Amino acid sequence: MRFVIITGLSGAGKSQAVKYLEDFGYFCVDNLPPSLIPKFVELCQQTKGKINKIALVVDIRGGMFFDDVFTSLDTMEELGYKCEIMYLEASDGILVKRFKETRRSHPLSPEGSILEGITKEREKLKELRKMATHIIDTTKLIPSRLKEELREIYVEGKETNSLMISILSFGFKHGIPLDADLVFDVRFLPNPYYIEELRDFTGNDQKVREYVMKSPVSLEFSERLHDMVGYLIPHYIKEGKSQLVIAIGCTGGRHRSVTIANILYEQLKEKGYRVSSNHRDSLLVKERKR
Repeated sequence: MRFVIITGLSGAGKSQAVKYLEDFGYFCVDNLPPSLIPKFVELCQQTKGKINKIALVVDIRGGMFFDDVFTSLDTMEELGYKCEIMYLEASDGILVKRFKETRRSHPLSPEGSILEGITKEREKLKELRKMATHIIDTTKLIPSRLKEELREIYVEGKETNSLMISILSFGFKHGIPLDADLVFDVRFLPNPYYIEELRDFTGNDQKVREYVMKSPVSLEFSERLHDMVGYLIPHYIKEGKSQLVIAIGCTGGRHRSVTIANILYEQLKEKGYRVSSNHRDSLLVKERKR
């Protein structure tokens, strides 16, 4: 029997996660009082294998019952049940934005500020986070990517680390991304903007990629970037970092930065890292022309 507890911060995507696991054949229950977990699992055990994948959402909505989760987890261990904990989180700014978009108040601060509620919740959940089998940061994750992550972990059974790598291309003339951990400037590479037949395309187009990467300088930089990032990632994982944002910039954010970002994404993906990509400024020119 595979038993997963879904927990984490309000607004981090627990509702989406439980829907995806349900699609994957898990028997899911939302907001079950933690004290009932051992009894519920025993009932599932009596189905003689008909229910062999269970996912329960346990979070601070349980109110006064939430603290029972630690006692229940101890009981589960005594009974010989292996329990996986999936912890979902996101940055404060993204969580505030999501609450404002849905016009919801935070469960721990119904009449106060959303940020105050988030701070209280992080404190209340910190011990449970330490126990997590998988920590997923949804700050940069679109729903389809979250579903892919869950499929890899809970269907395909792939071993993953807790670090989520976000690769972001951008244009310096539009500003450096505020949340970048590492910033690389590729404005020294050959610029397709000055080639008339390439100007209106982006690094997502093969002919632009071929133009950029035919330069020996581009090839050497891409190799050195891959080597350096490959060296850094294990150290970030060792330090417990949950998210790494790698920003790659050129002048406008449409050609060179997109090309290099795509190549780095493909290289890290091939190595099995949890990685997503986003091209912040690649469509700005096209949008302005409309």
